[in-house]
Amino acid sequence: QVQLQESGGGLVQAGGSLRLSCAASGNIFSSNAMAWYRQAPGKQREFVARITGSSRTNYADSVKGRFTISRDNAKNTVYLQMNSLKPEDTAVYYCAAGLLLTYLSGGAQYWGQGTQVTVSS
Repeated sequence: QVQLQESGGGLVQAGGSLRLSCAASGNIFSSNAMAWYRQAPGKQREFVARITGSSRTNYADSVKGRFTISRDNAKNTVYLQMNSLKPEDTAVYYCAAGLLLTYLSGGAQYWGQGTQVTVSS
């Protein structure tokens, strides 16, 4: 069984930075791709960033140039460095593993419980 635990969320002013962490445990291999998603109040969950086992990355257009996804395979941990935060980045951020071909629309087998990020203007 795979477990994902996010941490690092909080309240930050616009223009500030936060780093989210996702610690994975269980039967998950370091070669697996992992991703971050977010869900704002009243909106559907949306893809934010993905990193493959070989550390190739792709991002949603809304976060390109501001967010960076990375991983530490020795620690089974994935990070999301978020810079130049905007109020519209306010959401619950989720870590996911076991990505499916439909990962851009939320296709993933395993999800964390999420961490709240609030950006004040």
